[in-house]
Amino acid sequence: MKFQFPLQKGTWIKRYKRFMVDINTANGDLLTLHSANTGSMKNCYVEGGKVWYWDSQNEKRKYPNSLELCETPSGHVACVNTARPNHLVAEAIENGVVKELQDFQTLKQEVRYGDEKSRIDILLSGGAQDIYVEVKNCTLMEESSEGQKIGFFPDSVSDRASKHLRELMRMVELGHRAVIFFCVNHTGIEEVRPADHIDTVYGELLREASHKGVEILAYKSQISDEEIVLRDKLSVILPKNN
Repeated sequence: MKFQFPLQKGTWIKRYKRFMVDINTANGDLLTLHSANTGSMKNCYVEGGKVWYWDSQNEKRKYPNSLELCETPSGHVACVNTARPNHLVAEAIENGVVKELQDFQTLKQEVRYGDEKSRIDILLSGGAQDIYVEVKNCTLMEESSEGQKIGFFPDSVSDRASKHLRELMRMVELGHRAVIFFCVNHTGIEEVRPADHIDTVYGELLREASHKGVEILAYKSQISDEEIVLRDKLSVILPKNN
């Protein structure tokens, strides 16, 4: 996925009101960016760290510049634009990168489904079974005592993410394939695990979903200042709860 608008560089000052981020531009000017990411963005940025942003050139927007990438405390780069993951995964599926998801004729996005009135991120149809794919953006990295660079999801308690797991389990019960897909938009992450230390309910549901036949995939993006491309499959580890 090529960036529609060229990325510009700045340095992080602060985040506030969930959607707003103040930075210093390369020229030293103060600029307020809009951030599509309303989550915690834990471990995704550092005061004085590098940021990359783009100008939408839309004069009707109150804040025409949008945050895209951040330098993390560990010196890696994370894509914090939550509008990207669904498109990255759809592009990777259509380009044959995701070998596990090639039995389809039609790809649709944001399709209503489920008992809890949800929207599935990607619906693949026309194959042996309909495939329901729920995409999650994974950008929280924590390093273990052994030096493993682990990606955790979610980065804050998420009732919505738990609801999606219940919906996927129901699709399996109805005879469809269902997939939780971790889109890893962080250059340092080497494997993915549920964030049991942040959201125990989600961790328990993810294990239950796996046991009931929901497939779990994780692919990592390659990030540059010109494009993001989903390429490398990562392992998903579900440690046993104590």
